[in-house]
Amino acid sequence: MYKILTLNNISLAGLERLPRDRFEIASEISHPDAVLVRSAKMHDMEIPDTVKAIGRAGAGVNNIPVDRMSARGVAVFNAPGANANAVKELVLAGMLMAARNIAQGWSFARGLEGEDASISKAVEAGKKDFVGFELPGRTLGVIGLGAIGVLVANAARALGMRVIGYDPSITVRAAWKLESNVEAALSIDDLVSRSDFISFHVPLTDQTRHMINAERIAAMPDGAVLLNFSRDGIIDDQAAVEALNERKLYAYVCDFPSNLLKDHPRVITLPHLGASTSEAEENCAVMVADQLRAYLEDGNIRNSVNFPEIDLPRNGGHRLAVVNSNVPNMVGQISTLLADTKLNIIDMLNRSRGDLAVTLIDVDHACEPETLERIAAIEGVLMVRALGGRKLT
Repeated sequence: MYKILTLNNISLAGLERLPRDRFEIASEISHPDAVLVRSAKMHDMEIPDTVKAIGRAGAGVNNIPVDRMSARGVAVFNAPGANANAVKELVLAGMLMAARNIAQGWSFARGLEGEDASISKAVEAGKKDFVGFELPGRTLGVIGLGAIGVLVANAARALGMRVIGYDPSITVRAAWKLESNVEAALSIDDLVSRSDFISFHVPLTDQTRHMINAERIAAMPDGAVLLNFSRDGIIDDQAAVEALNERKLYAYVCDFPSNLLKDHPRVITLPHLGASTSEAEENCAVMVADQLRAYLEDGNIRNSVNFPEIDLPRNGGHRLAVVNSNVPNMVGQISTLLADTKLNIIDMLNRSRGDLAVTLIDVDHACEPETLERIAAIEGVLMVRALGGRKLT
């Protein structure tokens, strides 16, 4: 029986992926094997030593101490792409709201008073202040071409926009999904200099913090629009406000209200609605629950932010999962130890990522606790688990 600790309300659609005869799930539980989390901050949390994996029902993992978990051999999973359509729709809405001055017009209309005839007269007199522009023929720059960025780029093309993308680490999978007429920017500076709208779909790191600053804003076309539904901190908000005041920027739409932004007439701030749809929450929960189950039961890894991807089908025998520092002769030491205990290896797969490596080993007999202790004692081994046996198929 695996124990799962939930730190937030997780969609029932995801929890139902974890059979109750094998998984105990609760918001308060002792000695959990894994944690399911959405937005709860875990950096100052005492994470039990029994935890083997953390699943984030969303894309960003800024609320999880990933480096600390890596040092302990704990896998951290996320759900990339599960909320992609929800974010894409909000980006499109943001472009339309900015281009047509919808938020400002709505605010004006809500403030009208008097008889209907006087309101109608005020509308006709005031609507000239909210003249906007249309999207076809405008250029959208998309920074970050993962699951969300690709959907945003393709949708903008369908609206008749020119699209420029930048992502030096785009995956082959993402590239195949990208419309062929999306242009590639040579650099961020190249992209911002040619874009009327710029949308960001990158994580917040030391490299992306204040990616858009006063210098890059100065290089943008006059009247550009910034859209940030990614992470707070990617845009230097003070620089953006100053550019709005100077009419260098036309509008700034983001998901991260602050005292600086929330009352500015050319800023539209939303309460972090990017992934706030019932469909996105279900998709994220289902994806991360499936990943946690595969890892706990079989050691297979998909969509981990700190572990290598690994998939070894069960063809019989008893499985061991070893997480270790990526150093020479680790597999040799483990294999030799298994041979010394008369365990024959049926199948084995080793994968590495950066400083970490994972080895899945199927052996012909159950591994005794003493053998597990000897493997755990090898210098560099961070975690070892016996995952039980499966009959030969």
